[in-house]
Amino acid sequence: MDWTPEELQAIVDEHALVLFMKGTPDQAQCGFSNRAAQVMQALGEPFAAVNILTDPRAIPSICTWSDFPTMPQIFVHGELIGGSDIALEMLNDGSLREMYDAGKAKDGGGGCCNSC
Repeated sequence: MDWTPEELQAIVDEHALVLFMKGTPDQAQCGFSNRAAQVMQALGEPFAAVNILTDPRAIPSICTWSDFPTMPQIFVHGELIGGSDIALEMLNDGSLREMYDAGKAKDGGGGCCNSC
């Protein structure tokens, strides 16, 4: 991977949930990434975890592309929601589930009716 904007966009377009993190969900390399992985696991939906420590170009490339200065970064249906603090808050207040389900319905994954 060259960490180009096109490659990064393809990742978030291909997966409903994406976590750019330091390490892996099982071996997070910082507390914030660990918290973000726990939030994603608690949501109970499949997600793509991208280890940004594999290449020194990753962090600056992702931060420039997303226009967000810190890691981890969580994307839901292609939209950056932020890092671990906002993700935890959204998980706790139910808005993360709502956002995920709303995007799933738009993608043809169900919903209350076909007019949504």
